[in-house]
Order: sequence, then C-alpha cells, then structure tokens
Amino acid sequence: MKRILLTGSTAIMTLWTASVWAQDAAPQAETSGTLGEIVVTAQRRTENLQKVPVAASALDASDLKANAVVRLNDLQNATPALSISDAGITSAVNIRGIGLASNSPNVTAGVATYVDGLFQPPIVQANSFYDLASVEVLRGPQGTLVGSNSTGGAIFINSRNPDVNEVNGYAEGSAGNRGNFGLEGAVNVPLSSTLAVRGAGFYRGHDSYFDDVGPFNNKAGKLDEKGGRVGVLWQPGDFRALLKVQYNDRDIGGYAYRPIRGTQYAPYRVGDIYTLNYDTPVAIREKAFISSLELRQEFASGIVLRSISGYQSKKIEGVNDVDASPAPDGVTQDYYARERQYSQEINLISPTGETLEWILGGYFQRNEIKVRIRELRFGFPTDIDPDNTRTTLGVFAQGSYRVTPDVQLQLGARYSHYKASGVGDVRIGAGIPTFPPGGFPVASLDGSHQDGRVTGKAAINWTVNDDHLLYAFVARGYKPGGFNAVNSEFRPEMVWNYEIGWKASLFDKHVRTQVSAFYNDYSDFQFEVIEPTTGFNGVQNISQGKIKGFEAQLQSKFGGFSLDANVAYVHSKLAGLTFINTRAIPPGNLGPQCVPGQTSGCFDYNPYIITTDGGPNLYSPKWTYGGTAAYEFQLGGDVTLTPRVSYSYVGPRFTYLAYSPVSDRIAGYGLLSGLVTLRTGQFHIEAYGTNLTGKRYVSGQFGLNEFYGAPREYGIRAGFTF
Repeated sequence: MKRILLTGSTAIMTLWTASVWAQDAAPQAETSGTLGEIVVTAQRRTENLQKVPVAASALDASDLKANAVVRLNDLQNATPALSISDAGITSAVNIRGIGLASNSPNVTAGVATYVDGLFQPPIVQANSFYDLASVEVLRGPQGTLVGSNSTGGAIFINSRNPDVNEVNGYAEGSAGNRGNFGLEGAVNVPLSSTLAVRGAGFYRGHDSYFDDVGPFNNKAGKLDEKGGRVGVLWQPGDFRALLKVQYNDRDIGGYAYRPIRGTQYAPYRVGDIYTLNYDTPVAIREKAFISSLELRQEFASGIVLRSISGYQSKKIEGVNDVDASPAPDGVTQDYYARERQYSQEINLISPTGETLEWILGGYFQRNEIKVRIRELRFGFPTDIDPDNTRTTLGVFAQGSYRVTPDVQLQLGARYSHYKASGVGDVRIGAGIPTFPPGGFPVASLDGSHQDGRVTGKAAINWTVNDDHLLYAFVARGYKPGGFNAVNSEFRPEMVWNYEIGWKASLFDKHVRTQVSAFYNDYSDFQFEVIEPTTGFNGVQNISQGKIKGFEAQLQSKFGGFSLDANVAYVHSKLAGLTFINTRAIPPGNLGPQCVPGQTSGCFDYNPYIITTDGGPNLYSPKWTYGGTAAYEFQLGGDVTLTPRVSYSYVGPRFTYLAYSPVSDRIAGYGLLSGLVTLRTGQFHIEAYGTNLTGKRYVSGQFGLNEFYGAPREYGIRAGFTF
C-alpha cells in the first residue's frame, strides 16, 4: 500500500505533522494491485485524502521522479490548473488564474509556497528538490488556516524527517547529455530511542543550453547548484521537538532570455531560440538559508499545543543585460536583493474523532527587504535602492461539527493584518561630474501602507458511503495591498470562491477520482503600470474579474499497470481598462510626461496609451492536462522492470494586459518524458528522458524579454537505499 503525507491547507503546516507520519510518507509495498490510501493532514489531522473536502494534488518522492519534477517550475507538468512561468528574479506562480503577475518588491504573491511549514518569500524559489517526503498543491483560496497571500492556493514542499527507529538513507548519482550530472544522498542515524539526526545533500549541474554570439561568450542558463539539510528530532513521550537547517547555493551564469517578437529590440534577435546576443558579461548567484524549530506537546486530554518558529535569509546578486541585445541604447543592470524573514505560529488543536473538532491559531511574520539596482544607459547611471519592511499578523479558528454521522458542517474564519513601510530613492548621475556624489534624486520610494481583512470558509460535507464524498463550500481569499510612494497606495486583491466537489473510489479501489467545479469573483487586480507624472512603474488596482472552471484527477492501478491523469479548464475574464503600453516604448526611466513647451528631460506617453476590452487573466491557460502510464514487470525474485511515459500540456496564456497575440502571449506546449527503472532489492538503475520530442517553447516573459524551456535531455541514474 502506498501512503503519501499531505500537509494540507495551513500556513503552519508544521514540521511535527511531517515527523509524526514520516514513516508513512515512504511508499509501502503494493501487493494487491490496488491503490493505497493517501494520508493527509489538510485539517491538521490524519485523514484519507479521499475523505477530505479539499481540491489537492499530492506527489511523493517516486511520483516526483516519475513526472520529471526536479524544481518548483516543473510542478505544472504534474498537477491541473497550475501555471508557473519564468520571470527571472521571481516566477509567476498561478493557480486557477490567480497568483503573481509582478516582480515589484511591493507586491506579495497570490499563491503561498511553504518549505517545511515556512512561508517562502517570492525570490530564490527555483532550488532543486532533494530528499523530499512529498509535495502538495492545494487549489483555491486558503483563507482560514493559511490566510493572506493565498488567493490562488498554496504549495507545500516537505522534506524527509529524522526517524528514531532505524539507520537508513540513500545515495544516487546521475549523468546525461548537455553536461548533466548529479549527486545526492541522505543518512538517518538514531542516537537513542528518543533522538535522531538526518543529514541530506546534493550537487547538481548542467551546461548552458544557449550559445551567446556576443563578445563575452556568456554561459547564461547553466546550472551549478549545491545544498544541504540537517534535521534533529527529539521525542520523549508526548513532547516532540524538530529542528531543521538548510542552505542552498545556485549559480546559473545569468538569466537567459531574448527580446520578445514585436518589441523594440526584436531586430537584434539572431539564430534560433537558443542563441543569445548579449553585449554585457552577465551573472546570477542565488543563496538561501532556511531554519525552523517545531515544538509539540500532546496533553492527557488529547489536546495538542504546537509551535513553529522560522528564520530565513535569501539573496540574489548579479549582472543583467536588460535589453538582451547589442543595441546602443540598451540597459545594463547590476542587481542585488536580500530578504530576511522571521515567523512564528502557535496552534491549539482539539482531539480527533469528536463530534466537534476545532483548531485555534495565531501567526506573526516579519520581512525585511533590501534591493540595490544600478542601471546604465549610454554609460549614464540610475540607482534604485528601496528598503522595505512588512509585518503580517493573523488569528484564526476553524470548527467542524457532525450533524449526523455522515453530514459535517465546517466554519472557519481568520483576521489578517498587514503593514508595510519603506524608504529609498531613485537617483541619477552618481559619479558623473556636475552631479552630487551620490546622484541627483528624481523620485522618492518612501511610503507606507496597512490593511486588514476577514477571510474564511463555510462548508457542508456529505459522506455518501465509504467510497463517495460530496462537498460544497464558499471561501474568501485576500492578498494585501501596498504602496508605491508616500502619496501612492494600492488596495488588496480579494476573491470569493464558490466550489462543489466529488471524490470517489471505484472498481474495488482500483480507481480513484477527484472532480471539482468552481466560480471565483475576483476584484482589485494588482498590476504594474507606468505613472506618467513620474515616468516610473507603479502598482495599481486596475480591473475586476470572473474565473470559472472545473478540474478532474484520476489514479488507477490494475495489477502491474498504473495510470494517472488530470485535466483542468479555467475560463477567466478581466474587465477592460486604459493604460500606457510599456511594451511599445523604450525600457528604463524616460522621465515624466512632457507638458506644453517642454522638450527635454521628459517623454510623451500619449501615443502609447491604449484602451482594451479586457481578456483572460494573465498567466492563466484555459486548458491544462496530462498523465502518466506505467507497467511493472516481475522478472523473478525481487527484480522488477518498470517503463513509464508521461505527457503534460499547458495551454496558451497571456502575459500582459495589451493582449497582443505577437508580444503578449505564450503559445501552448506539450512535453513528453520517459523513465525506465530496473530495481533489484536495494539497488536501482534508471534511464530517463525529458522533452523527448525536442519541443522548442517559451517558458515565460518579463518586461521586453522571454525565457525558454530546456531542450531534450536524457541520461542514466543509479543508486541504492539502506
């Protein structure tokens, strides 16, 4: 039987839940040819996912490998209604068309991502996966247990925890084309019956997929990444303590992108999509430190008191060729960003199995963000240096009451308070004669903002019988507002979600399904636009929207044959608006709007103002679908051979509100991957291939540039467990 740990819809998703069921996170022997249950804690309790009223996908370590998921961006190839687009400094993560469409440090993410229970800042999230227990994707607003920053949904990445029962671990090495190589492993050591330590690490890399024909022969898009994690578990009696510390260092040699067709620098495109034409030496280095401490005490009454504390520090530094071309008016950018986060959450949880079950909680999070940007155009410098601080507070409660043994009512509410403040300037001419030594300030980045909202969920759940669950609920989600300057603020995004769902086990547990339909009423969409009075980008609330659709998942197993499939349809519509089309004008600060009689130090934005009739939400494909088929051949003894093939499709999506089919749209694409595993006892060897058809596709857009997906890759992995 196969069991997967799913640490459901909570910001606290805490490490103790993972530690309690760490043994259950590993695949169990499946001797009956039927599906094993998926154990989840979506309501902070051990439950079968098929009996929990939440739209979710769960992948254990073997599922991640089978679907070629090695980092966050790959998850869209294995789960429905999820879109993750490359955007350089961040990724545009969207679920059901709601998430992040801005790289501004003043905008928070609409899809909350957690690593071992800790909310992740939007930078430095492309780290490679290793020694994981599970990854879970929850779709739809998570406004009670997770709270703010989850209007679209939440993603939980859970690493393996120490085990006090036995010495165990694994080691694996890989090699492939394009210079691909990898080493990873872990070892778990019980030091006593109550104390255990687990250490894990990896080193991974590949050559650049791109040929830079410029004068500096850049290796943008290469990978040289390493990291390590140490976990310590102490569990005397009814008390548990779990400490985790991890560090990651990722060097990608610079962002690899080219000008988007139809934009100003498109004439400098040469060769195919894997040919760059930079006139600047580029580099990008990302580092992340994440630490957490979880404490859990279970009292004699069965009530649990739980605490999780976290500290994180993430940093990006490098040099970018902003225009991705040798254009004489191009922009070179030195970039530095660092974000520190302190967080604390406390829960009080009632015993399981009662007619009335409840949970109470409180949350604190503080983020300190420092950004330093220097841009050069014709050698003339512009310096941008915001320092921002954010504080998030939350209190919440959720209760479930069984009206009858088969009918449950659920009600949850959360109040979130958000406060942001910042200082900084935009300065020009630093180091240029006749300018002040530090440059001449042309705009202030000082400002502050605070808001608060009540969110939550009301649901009714009907267990028809042991194999069928029907549910319906309404939920409210909230994404905080922010500021651009002292006199410029933007409001929070809000979403009301109405959803119905059905979960079923069929054909004597050989088939398992999840089906849901939803309707979202979405308001105050946040997006970066140019403010003509200053010439700088600023975030504004620019549109309302409606989002509706359905999702379906299927898992099946008949003897040695298994088939998983998923599909999602999302129809979204944003209202029309009038704004300045930034993709039609030169990049960089062009100055404020010219007034009559003014001819220098300004720019006339009037020719670039457009009015649209609206369109789909950004980064929101209408169709996503995929599936994996495998057959396990028994070769005698404990030797098995399992060929597996996977396919995933992400439909076309718009990336900018002008809705140009040339410059503002990413074409849909399908990816085919394969895996053949020979296993004997503790040893295995695998042949893998990704993007087997050699599909050339755009993986994201930001500003005037677009990113590209990896070409065909293949290789061998070998390893053992103990």
